[in-house]
Amino acid sequence: MSAELSSTHFELFGLPQSFSVDRAQLDSRYRELQRTTHPDRFVNAGDQERRLSMQQAARVNEGYQVLKDPLLRGRYLLELAGYPFSDAQHTTSDAAFLMEQMELREALGEVRAAADPFTALAAVMDRVTADYNSLTKELQQQFDSAVTDQESVADTLMKMQFFRRLEEEAQELEAALEDELD
Repeated sequence: MSAELSSTHFELFGLPQSFSVDRAQLDSRYRELQRTTHPDRFVNAGDQERRLSMQQAARVNEGYQVLKDPLLRGRYLLELAGYPFSDAQHTTSDAAFLMEQMELREALGEVRAAADPFTALAAVMDRVTADYNSLTKELQQQFDSAVTDQESVADTLMKMQFFRRLEEEAQELEAALEDELD
C-alpha cells in the first residue's frame, strides 16, 4: 500500500505545498490512491493488513476533503506553518464585515415572510456565494505573497467560516421551505 500515514496531505497526493491546487491532478491521484488502499482489496488479508488498509483509506479520504476545499486547505496550511487557528479564539474587529454579517442574518431571518421565499433565499445565497468567492481570491493572494501574514490569513479564514455556516443555514432553510410545499 502506498499511502504514507506520516506524510502531509500534499505529499500524499504528490502536490506542492501551496494554496493553489491542480484539481484535476488532485482528483486523479485520489482515484489512484482509492484503488490501491480501498479495504475491499484486503478482504482476504490478515487483521493487521486490513486495519492498515482502513487507516490508509481514511487518511486518503481526509486528505482529499481538506485539499479540495479552500477553507480547509487554508486552515491546514496555517497548521503546517505552526499557526494554531481556533474558531473559539479568533475573532474579527472588521466593522464592515460585522455589519454585513448582521444584514445577511437579518435577510435570512426574513425569508419566510417574503412574498416569494425562494427568490428571497436565492438572493441571500447569491450574496453569500459572491462574498465567499471574493474571500477565496483574497486568501489566494495572501498565500501567494512573498511573506504570508498569518494573522491576516486567519482573519480571512474566520470570515470564510462565517459564510460557510451561513450557507449551511440557508440550505437548511431551503430544505424546510421545500418540505412545507409537500
